[in-house]
Amino acid sequence: QVQLVESGGGLVQAGGSLRLSCAASGRTFSSYAMGWFRQAPGKEREFVAAISWSGGSTYYADSVKGRFTISRDNAKNTVYLQMNSLKPEDTAVYYCAADRWSTVFTVASGASVDYWGQGTQVTVSS
Repeated sequence: QVQLVESGGGLVQAGGSLRLSCAASGRTFSSYAMGWFRQAPGKEREFVAAISWSGGSTYYADSVKGRFTISRDNAKNTVYLQMNSLKPEDTAVYYCAADRWSTVFTVASGASVDYWGQGTQVTVSS
């Protein structure tokens, strides 16, 4: 069993930055590929970024490529999402996801996610 707890959300002006964190419980964190998804009001949940279990591979949605960076620290059981040059359309609840032994592309599909976090709100004002 893995529990995921996100933090770091908040209100920021357009052009600003935020860093989200997702802390995982359990001793098997390093066996999970991790991802970030988001859901805006009235919209479906969408993929944002993914990172392999080793951190050697990353994958991004086109909408955030070049602005967001995903990273992980397996010693701290934590995955991060650094968000720069934020836009109002980035406003959403951001969710952390864990997908055991998967590739970043499988994580991106959302079809085999084993665990989800509870989400953290990110609001970007114009």
